[in-house]
Amino acid sequence: MPNLVLAIDGPSGSGKSSTAKAIALRANWSYLDTGALYRAVTYLALENKIESEDEIIRSLESNAIVFDTNPADPKIFVNEKDVSSEIRLQRINDFVSNVSAMPTVRKVLLELQRKYIADAPIGIVVEGRDIGTVVAPHAQLKIYLHADIDERAQRRENEMIENIDRSEIGKSLASRDEIDSTRAVSPLTQAEDAAVIDSTRLSLQEVVDQVWKWLKQRNLLGLPTIAVIGRPNVGKSTLVNRMIGRREAIVEDTPGVTRDRVKYEAEWNGRRFFLIDTGGWEVKPEGISEKITAGAEAAIREADLVMFVVDVQVGALDEDQSLVDLLRKSGKKVILVANKIDNAEDEADGYALWNLGLGEPRFVSALHGRGSGDLLDLLIAQLPEVGTAQVDDGYRRVALVGRPNVGKSSLLNVLAGSPRVLVDDAEGTTRDAVDELIDFGGSTWRFIDTAGIRRRAHQASGTDYYASLRTAIALDRAEVALVIFDASQILTEQDIRIVSMADEAGKALVIVMNKWDLVDEERQLVLDREIERQLERYPWAQRVNLSAKTGWHRDRLAPALRTALTNWEKRIPTAKLNAFLGELVAANPPPVRGGKQPKIKFATQAGTCPPKFVVFANGFLESAYRRFIERRLREVFGFDGTPIEVAVKLKERDDA
Repeated sequence: MPNLVLAIDGPSGSGKSSTAKAIALRANWSYLDTGALYRAVTYLALENKIESEDEIIRSLESNAIVFDTNPADPKIFVNEKDVSSEIRLQRINDFVSNVSAMPTVRKVLLELQRKYIADAPIGIVVEGRDIGTVVAPHAQLKIYLHADIDERAQRRENEMIENIDRSEIGKSLASRDEIDSTRAVSPLTQAEDAAVIDSTRLSLQEVVDQVWKWLKQRNLLGLPTIAVIGRPNVGKSTLVNRMIGRREAIVEDTPGVTRDRVKYEAEWNGRRFFLIDTGGWEVKPEGISEKITAGAEAAIREADLVMFVVDVQVGALDEDQSLVDLLRKSGKKVILVANKIDNAEDEADGYALWNLGLGEPRFVSALHGRGSGDLLDLLIAQLPEVGTAQVDDGYRRVALVGRPNVGKSSLLNVLAGSPRVLVDDAEGTTRDAVDELIDFGGSTWRFIDTAGIRRRAHQASGTDYYASLRTAIALDRAEVALVIFDASQILTEQDIRIVSMADEAGKALVIVMNKWDLVDEERQLVLDREIERQLERYPWAQRVNLSAKTGWHRDRLAPALRTALTNWEKRIPTAKLNAFLGELVAANPPPVRGGKQPKIKFATQAGTCPPKFVVFANGFLESAYRRFIERRLREVFGFDGTPIEVAVKLKERDDA
């Protein structure tokens, strides 16, 4: 499920709709009342005076039911007629449970509900009877909301536009509860992993606050985003490092070091937010600068708040005024930051920035930290409670690694279906590790595009050194490494070293032979020999041949990733493992060493991610025999795409 989903289930009158709308408004998410859909179908059946399931289905095929998911004013339409009020009449209440119990009706509306969930731009709050169990069983948070029958009858009486006795409403609710809970298809039940709230003695605000607390604890609320914008070399990356409290953004005296827009998570006084470090913005960019400038402008569109950084030592230039015009057109809230004010004397130059017309300049020294705390306090006060930036919520993490210019960023853009990261023919265009959530192959993945790993990076420039260092960190964060090769070029020692790095890090592994559109039959034969010779240690690695440029065979990537991750997490039961080992040793006992036969007692799987096995023996086992055990483990249990570790632990010799 690509979107964030809050599922709220419970009986009628428990407060689901009010709670769901309040949460959706606060989080700026969509809202779906699935009960309104069933009420609309009931309205349609009563209007057309039909009762049978087949007739209702035919009526649905020729009539349109549309729900407006805006939580500020949710409405439901039948053939463009607003029936939001009419579906709350008692005549609808009396028949809606009967219609809801029809299996074919539920099947049709289930598809419609899932479409609304899939189309939600950020997240959606869905409420009904079977959301957590049937409609959205993979929802990130499930709530079961209930209250006693008297309280629910009173609430329903307050909502009714007709004057009906409360006791009658109570009887109607009890009847609906019975039908909803006992129907054969999708009955009202509490999901096993649902959080339960009894709202009988709670106010609406108390219920909303409790749900909001759970959303925050599980990191399901989008974080606000601050874009750091300015001309090249004004100290944006230095300021970002100061604010996140660690040296991640590349910093050099050379202008134009930062190229991609890179997102970092930061925290100040308990508030978490994202900072987007951008490349320097230029009025008339040329070549690669044109793409860098476009990336900076995209960051402005993405941000909830913009931090415009100016170098006070240089002062405001004509380019800064052009950027001010762009910021005004964007309509975003802007904080003007006067950087490189290292002492009180420099502040006089900073006051000149009032002329930009962006309000009071905030004085900081990104290098020395002067004024950074006050700036962070101001930013936190200006940020919205919830932003649009998604956080890491359990998506599988994939690191794209390889030599420079093998097509890592191109592959990322092809999978995303849009230019997420900068691509240029110049070698080493990517310098930062860039995280992107991408939907492909039926799942959402967190891809980490990294800079190309160069030979002897410790001897290279500072830029390449830090890029290589962060690539190693990205590999450590990932679950599966996607090692990209240029299939049109001869495999190098560096290619093999990168595969070795992923193997030593214990990550699941998929090898991608990119640029397959440039490979002819002769090159294919040569490549097969190269792989057989140079990658002989990794016969278990999943391999995919594709072309990032044309998209050829990209559909094979998701299955390979899933296979590698499944095997990476695989656990073999101890009894099954020892039965396997007993047969293996009986057929192929360990080689005699020093005139004595080592005896294998038993084995256990000590861990997963990657799978780790410990074999207990009373004597040393040759490395060749350990490799034999590993090979047979792969043949019998299938560990394609993951390294496995087989360790031997010596126990005292049993001579009995």
